[in-house]
Amino acid sequence: MQKNTHELLNKEFGISEQVLQIIGLAESEVKDVFLGLDDIMAYNQYKVLDAFQKNRISDMHFGWNTGYGYNDPGRDALERVYADIFRADSALVRPIIVSGTHALTLTLTGILRPGDELIYCSGKPYDTLEEVIGIRGEGKGSLKEFGIQYKQIELTSDGSIDLEAIRTAITSKTRMVCVQRAPGYSWRKAITIEEIEEWATFVKSIRPDIICMVDNCYGEFLETKEPTEVGVDVAAGSLIKNPGGGFALTGGYIVGRSDLIENISYKMTSPGIGGECGLTFGQTRTMLQGLFIAPKTVNGAIKGAILCAKVFQSLGFEVCPKPEEKRSDIIEAVKLGNPEAVITFCEGIQAAAPIDSHVKPIPCEMPGYEDPVIMAAGAFIQGSSIELSADAPIRPPYIVYFQGGLTYEHSKFGVIKALQALFDKHLVNI
Repeated sequence: MQKNTHELLNKEFGISEQVLQIIGLAESEVKDVFLGLDDIMAYNQYKVLDAFQKNRISDMHFGWNTGYGYNDPGRDALERVYADIFRADSALVRPIIVSGTHALTLTLTGILRPGDELIYCSGKPYDTLEEVIGIRGEGKGSLKEFGIQYKQIELTSDGSIDLEAIRTAITSKTRMVCVQRAPGYSWRKAITIEEIEEWATFVKSIRPDIICMVDNCYGEFLETKEPTEVGVDVAAGSLIKNPGGGFALTGGYIVGRSDLIENISYKMTSPGIGGECGLTFGQTRTMLQGLFIAPKTVNGAIKGAILCAKVFQSLGFEVCPKPEEKRSDIIEAVKLGNPEAVITFCEGIQAAAPIDSHVKPIPCEMPGYEDPVIMAAGAFIQGSSIELSADAPIRPPYIVYFQGGLTYEHSKFGVIKALQALFDKHLVNI
């Protein structure tokens, strides 16, 4: 850390010398890891640029239609760019998809039919999908209510996909198998592209007609390939996570086989209309611009996650993944052990924000979650987890999930403020 920056953080932000020393030491110890990430970022940046140039993106694509949104050249070009980047047949990229959960729900309900069987191969899905599937809640509109059966295969003790358990679970009714790439609110590493390829190949060897679906949230641009490049039939995610680059105001994407995307599009709008309608509300430029800078933004976020891992590991906390381990999403989990520490960590993240830094986050009940959840995110885009944020369900063993940062420097500052907040309340020994 440069002397001027050190002095600014100490005098203007009140960061103690002890905290700055720990951050500086941790940063020096992970610099070689950062170099490898820069190679991945460069590859993905040129991959995105190639898709823009191939599809001849111009400023005419920044306009938008009204009414039904027929023949919107910007929307169509945006979806071609996504399809090319993900090496998929087709794509839906729409601001009317309100979240990652919505994109996944459209994928599941657009493909599955009564009597079909869905198997989740990565253990318990993210909390908000439990009511979608019908694991929890009243079941209104859930897959369960529509007669779609559900099975769940836990990961092995080392966090790998249990292929033999999947072989045993597959029946004649199995229509779709799913993997959630990111851990959600669980204690595991993200599933890598290599593991996803092995899983998809294995499933297809049993029955080629089974659809392989991946929840790709938080995983875009972490590796040089995406799930749909390695045998996955369909993948979905959110534009206010990695691929929106912090520019997209809202939206989600679904990429994959053209027949599957067509079926999903009928669920998104209506049968017979599908993807032919739907306004972009003037957001085509921000979605394209965000996508263009996303590899660089993701690079900064993942460096911040590694720094977070190194700092808290050095202080004796369990972290997942460890700083030197291969990553396939931008999330860093820190096991803090008590609710006060979780809340204090999130207060530090909020205090590091450019927006609403004066606000104190508190745990509360939230739609789709079983436990009270605390969320810290002073973001330009509400709920944008590619921006600096941290969240946690208030339940044992009290794990906080850190992610995001539009720049590495801001992600790093989040680690600094979180550590300072814990230090000030004597919740960590330095």
